[in-house]
Amino acid sequence: MAMTKKHDEFHKLDMESGWQRPEGYDPDSGALEKILSGSLDTVNKQGSRTRLLKFPPGLYTKKPVLHDFWEEVFLVSGDLTVGNDENGEGGTPFSGYTYAVRPPGAWHGPFKSNDGCLLLEIHYYDPV
Repeated sequence: MAMTKKHDEFHKLDMESGWQRPEGYDPDSGALEKILSGSLDTVNKQGSRTRLLKFPPGLYTKKPVLHDFWEEVFLVSGDLTVGNDENGEGGTPFSGYTYAVRPPGAWHGPFKSNDGCLLLEIHYYDPV
């Protein structure tokens, strides 16, 4: 597999620009991602990426998620509830400095954030 991440030493991130709507999120949700490194080729099932994912206050998703790549998630700040229903009710709440790792094929979510949150995510396929 070709290397998809370049060597990139410590540098200040511009936290105001470079954000975009993440694939799979409702355009009206307000969810935003900022790709920090790499890329993920879901068609050929290769590559890796590191991104920041930002949820605005009040965001909630309605359906669980399933994907075919590994996912590591670190809740940097804010609040995140996992396992709410389609109305945004219930689930297990978490606050900053919590972590999850999910193998391919693991159902997870739905998610909500009452006050907004910032997540650091790493997505990757197993090497062949």
